[in-house]
Amino acid sequence: MTTSSTAGPRATTKKAAGTTNRTSARKIAEQLRVKDDESPWSEDEISEVRGVLLEEIEQHRVELKLAEDELDDLLRASGDGSGDDQADAGAKTAEREHEISVAANARASLRQAEHALEQLEAGTYGICENCGNPIGKLRLQARPRATLCMTCQEKQDRH
Repeated sequence: MTTSSTAGPRATTKKAAGTTNRTSARKIAEQLRVKDDESPWSEDEISEVRGVLLEEIEQHRVELKLAEDELDDLLRASGDGSGDDQADAGAKTAEREHEISVAANARASLRQAEHALEQLEAGTYGICENCGNPIGKLRLQARPRATLCMTCQEKQDRH
């Protein structure tokens, strides 16, 4: 008696993809530098950070699209502004500036998350872009987009 599987080639493909992701995570984990008092990155930690970055990228893309759409709507609805009193004109200007700021922040966060993911895939993730020392696993697990160690970040924040 033979049994047939309903999973078919799809299950094999998913298993192969999982194996490829594990192999990739293993290679990345072997390349990444850590602070002297930290344990090396594990495959699970790499997979978790990658997942967080991918979620952030998607979230920031959605935020950026919404902000850009809102800004487009505001610009279309603004017309020539004739007949608006000063308060209305000021409110419209403030709203446009707010949406421009929201879009700029989402765009910057998206770029940071994409950059961090590129660094992760290249095996250079977790190295301070200022001093070249390891950023630290705890910092990166709390803020996966971090590109500076705490010392360099504090110096930058003071300026």
